[in-house]
Amino acid sequence: MSLRHPSNRLTDASTGEQVTWGDLEPLDYPAPAAVVVDSSYAALRAVRQHAETGAEFLVVAAGRMEANLRAELRAAGFNIVDPDGSVELASVTREPEPGRLWLLTSGSTGRPKQIGHTLDSLTTVAGDMAPRTWLCPYSPGTYAWWQVVTLGLGSAGQDLVVVDPSRLDEWVAAGIEHGVTAASGTPTFWRQTTMSQADDLAKVPLQQVSLGGEPVDQAILDQLRTFFPDARISWLYASSEVGASIVVHDGRAGFPVEWLGREAEGRPRIDVVDGELVITSPHHGEGLGGPVRTGDAVVVEDGRVLITGRLDSDEINIGGAKVSAGVVRAVLQSHPDVAWAHVRGRKAPLVGNLVVADVVLTSGETTAPDVLAELNRWCAERLPEYGVPRRIKLLAAIPTKETLKSDV
Repeated sequence: MSLRHPSNRLTDASTGEQVTWGDLEPLDYPAPAAVVVDSSYAALRAVRQHAETGAEFLVVAAGRMEANLRAELRAAGFNIVDPDGSVELASVTREPEPGRLWLLTSGSTGRPKQIGHTLDSLTTVAGDMAPRTWLCPYSPGTYAWWQVVTLGLGSAGQDLVVVDPSRLDEWVAAGIEHGVTAASGTPTFWRQTTMSQADDLAKVPLQQVSLGGEPVDQAILDQLRTFFPDARISWLYASSEVGASIVVHDGRAGFPVEWLGREAEGRPRIDVVDGELVITSPHHGEGLGGPVRTGDAVVVEDGRVLITGRLDSDEINIGGAKVSAGVVRAVLQSHPDVAWAHVRGRKAPLVGNLVVADVVLTSGETTAPDVLAELNRWCAERLPEYGVPRRIKLLAAIPTKETLKSDV
């Protein structure tokens, strides 16, 4: 497979280095290979090699490559290519699979899993696009990272500015300097930015703002609209297993209930079964055809289907009455003084559980009794009595993982 658009530019936000795909030196690796990279920009050399040769590989950020994962990958037949170029051979020898790409899941529900893809299954945006300069802030090798990278590979006029998750405080300045016109990030990524860099954020000339990877509520959509009143603001649901499956451009949280059960050639089918999102997708990973139970909980409100969180942790049972942690979180995050919230159940005598929350205020304060009293009133006006948090703990900053998701 040859490069489709070798003239698209690649910029390393950390160093300012800028090349085109055609000028980028490929990384010659022994397939099948697990390529360990110490920066997102460094991973692009392996992508160039795969685009030219189809040699089987996966990308692993150096921070994820601990001893157990290294042993698991070697036992799965991968040669480990470290950042210094040294190679640790696989402990099991097998023939490489031409054209195969592998993604590692985030491991949020256990050990990371390997999900098989190809460049074609990862490339879900086709057709002509307006020229864009895309920010790529994701950890290398993740599905979200590949979604941005395949835009640069597969669509004309789609340039990339690559910033590492460990240096996200630099992205706004880089976005201004390099004229970033499109940026994709998790809601946590956007909340952190609006909280810490509000004075400069609107100077980034964004025409496209995208959110995904976590539940997207109305509060963050509205907040981004105040910074970028003329941009298209989109949220999407995507995963390594089912690919990019839901894309919403109307500025509202959730998607129309009319989309459920809709059949359209080349498009995913979306269903809800027992409160769980189920997706049948043409962009699925290897062996994941047909309906896939996503493990994500949904509720239907006012004609919209809202994704509230993981099914195994979203429902809180309080003395037989049930409340969605995601719904409570959305209520807290709709308060103008709240930058971020995490809601969970805490075991309690008699009723089994009580609702508790961790909150980060836009001010960053950790002692604000008046605000706590206001949040209690705010929730009481919008939630059933049993759903009101009985304890709210104020944190100084949003806890975040390398995946740009909240570390909860």
